Amino acid sequence: MTYPNHDQDPAPGWPGIGRPAGPPMEPRRPDPINAGPPPRPAPVPPAPVPPAPVPPVPVRPAPPRRGRAGTVAVAATVALIVGGLSGVGATQLIDRAPVTQLVQGQRPAPRSLGETEAEQAAGTILPSVVQVRAGRGSGSGVVIDEAGHVITNHHVVDGSPSVRLVLANGRSVAARVVGSDAANDIAVLQADSANGLPAAELGDSDELRIGQSVLAVGSPLGLNGTVTAGIVSAVQGRGTPRAMIQTDASINPGNSGGPLVDLDGRVVGINTSIATLGGRASGNIGIGFAVPIDRAVSVAERILTG
Repeated sequence: MTYPNHDQDPAPGWPGIGRPAGPPMEPRRPDPINAGPPPRPAPVPPAPVPPAPVPPVPVRPAPPRRGRAGTVAVAATVALIVGGLSGVGATQLIDRAPVTQLVQGQRPAPRSLGETEAEQAAGTILPSVVQVRAGRGSGSGVVIDEAGHVITNHHVVDGSPSVRLVLANGRSVAARVVGSDAANDIAVLQADSANGLPAAELGDSDELRIGQSVLAVGSPLGLNGTVTAGIVSAVQGRGTPRAMIQTDASINPGNSGGPLVDLDGRVVGINTSIATLGGRASGNIGIGFAVPIDRAVSVAERILTG
């Protein structure tokens, strides 16, 4: 029997290969002399060192939805962190408002005292201001007593013996011209009905200070009950018979004869004229003039006493 890829038959003595099966052959015993050293045991790998336990990451519940107050609190926290990195911003922020107020969503009260005072002054004076309609022109006026006397400008009613007054509530009443003084540009009117004509409180124009806040009230361009704000820019000729209050409160045609008031709602002047550019009717350029109320009242008293 031949086998592919073998040069000779298998060696005799192996059972079932080239000879009949006989008694089993004894296994070869190891030679203790020629045998080499016993095989070394395979090295045992060291036991793996378990990794250090990683602390679990705390899971925080999602914060509730915040309104505007919550947004302010988060913004404040971020601002404090950024400020801490710069070393300046945090101190400035804390100086401006306590941290507890910001965290609780409470803002410091806004500094709006001037606005509040202006609103109160406007509410005080407006019921006493009227629109004066004389002929084809119009101006403004202010009630000075319970008898229904109204102060306005001479140039508003010049040449009109009778006029009409439009009150703050929109009612129109007839009035007559008691008298006027062209030199001081002051005229006094008498309303036919004093009902609904509350008298304004009069101030002291000698106490005016440069930079003091004032309001100009009247009917510029026929817009009844208009209020504009400004300051006392100067007092031209203080202490002279022709002293004038200069203001940057917006004054336009139709404001003539209306009151200039302080932030207590007291009348300190009667608006009478504005400066223009090159003699043109350029409208308000921030320079207006008013007759001081002390002089206006003195002229009115002289007109009323004859």
